[in-house]
Amino acid sequence: MVDAYEEPGTPPTRGGWWYLWWVVARQRGRPWAAGGLGTAWMVLLGAQPYLTQRAVDEGLVPGRLGVLAGWSAAMFLVGALTAWLGMLRHRTMTRLRMDANLRTSKLVVDHAVRLGAALSRRAEAGEVVTVGVGDVSAVSASLTMVGPGIASVVFYGVIAGLLVTVSGALALVVLLGLPAIALVTGPLTRRLQGAESEYRERQGVLTARIGDLAGGLRVLDGLGGKDLIADAFRADSRRLREQGYRVGAVASWVQALAVGLPTLFLAVVTWLAARMAAQGALSVGQLVAVYGYVAVLVGPVGFFVEMAYQLNRGVVAARRVVRLLRLEPEPDDGTLAAPERPAELCDPASGTRVAPGRLTALAAARPAEAAAVIDRLGRYGPTDATWGDVRVDAVPLADVRHRVLVADNEADLFAGPLREVVAARHPAGDDAVRRAVFAAAAEDVVRGLPDGLDTAVSAQGRSLSGGQRQRLRLARALLADPEVLLAVEPTSALDAHTEATVARRLRAARDGRTTLVTSTSPLVLDHADTVLFLADGKVAAAGPHRRLLAEEPAYRALVSRDAGADGAAS
Repeated sequence: MVDAYEEPGTPPTRGGWWYLWWVVARQRGRPWAAGGLGTAWMVLLGAQPYLTQRAVDEGLVPGRLGVLAGWSAAMFLVGALTAWLGMLRHRTMTRLRMDANLRTSKLVVDHAVRLGAALSRRAEAGEVVTVGVGDVSAVSASLTMVGPGIASVVFYGVIAGLLVTVSGALALVVLLGLPAIALVTGPLTRRLQGAESEYRERQGVLTARIGDLAGGLRVLDGLGGKDLIADAFRADSRRLREQGYRVGAVASWVQALAVGLPTLFLAVVTWLAARMAAQGALSVGQLVAVYGYVAVLVGPVGFFVEMAYQLNRGVVAARRVVRLLRLEPEPDDGTLAAPERPAELCDPASGTRVAPGRLTALAAARPAEAAAVIDRLGRYGPTDATWGDVRVDAVPLADVRHRVLVADNEADLFAGPLREVVAARHPAGDDAVRRAVFAAAAEDVVRGLPDGLDTAVSAQGRSLSGGQRQRLRLARALLADPEVLLAVEPTSALDAHTEATVARRLRAARDGRTTLVTSTSPLVLDHADTVLFLADGKVAAAGPHRRLLAEEPAYRALVSRDAGADGAAS
């Protein structure tokens, strides 16, 4: 079974069937062991009717008790061996399915990490969740066909061969039964594949909407948009439910046929054998054996139908996994060295210039325009920004990420102790963590938690308020102490008093370090060395906050509006 730290391999991305074959082939001898054990187990199940026939014809009918006891003992030993092989078969199949599950999960997680910031632009969050949970399970469940599937095919042939020794006509009926069942169930399984694909797509859309609702419910409620979004969610949910009914309708027919057709098959063969026994063509023992053969054969025949159902679900899921694995990360063709010393960051598209070792603020009427500047400077997407004398995209991405940190005000917070949430991947002692918490004015957050820094925080910090989460994100960024910090609206969810404290402490914590913050709050702008006023995506004015207030009417209107909102909130 794949180890948590083992390389899962490089899967083919040509299609779902190729991926399923690769998952099986990666497990080397385990599929063969599963097939061998399953075949031996089923063959021994089929041996019981043969032993019963011998016991009846040679022991019970003639009244030879010794012979009857001998065949009975053989049946007991074969039954014990069958039970032991069944246990080994089940263990092997469980390991095979778990390997497929863990291997696929590791591939999806590793690829999501490799995509990084490109993932959210290439795939919806709901689609990733659906792939990581539902599709991974469907892929592993479809591998059930490996062991029992091989065993069923072999066993079907063995039973047909045994029936030839009893009656050629009965053997022919058995051999023709499977193609007849395939003709009945084939169209249904193909229809199921199409319905299942559409259902998975709709499920991903609805999961994404649930995530959006969970993350922005308070904002929606404040803006009065909760009812509108709720109506859209109900409509999506209703469409998913209707598609689920369509999938369920087809699946119910497939599963009903998996039970009904083998039973009908058993009835037909038994009726034919009974007529032959009544005509004297079969002995009593042979009649019992035929019934036993066909009764045991009900399982494999039913499994053929179930196998088609599981394989179709598995292929649909594997195609979605492959589609995610086909996504490519942002190209990293950088080969030039980054500036050895702190250097100016420049975004030609907007005219933004961030001086090294200074605190610069970017004020824009449209927050999206300021965020786009941050993305270009931090190389989160196509960019022609420069860092000193070199283009940012000409520097290896790892070097950019090591020295330039983009702190988004909606960045993820992972579940765990508060200490680890703030420290992230940077090992830090309590003193360093507390200094970062203080700089972000979050010491009251720590004091308000039952175990302080050791308090467990839920995923995305849902147990905290919006302002508390925002300060913890800022504390995490300050603890990382990057050479260049690009912070997007780090105080937008704070009241005026807390915002003033954060602005003052942020300047002190980043003294002598290159820092760019986007904000329209005068409490933050007043602490910046330089304010860049962005209008229609371009820098329209630059200078200290107080000078821009006096000389730029548009800037004054923007900042005054924000100040009024802060005053109303406080």
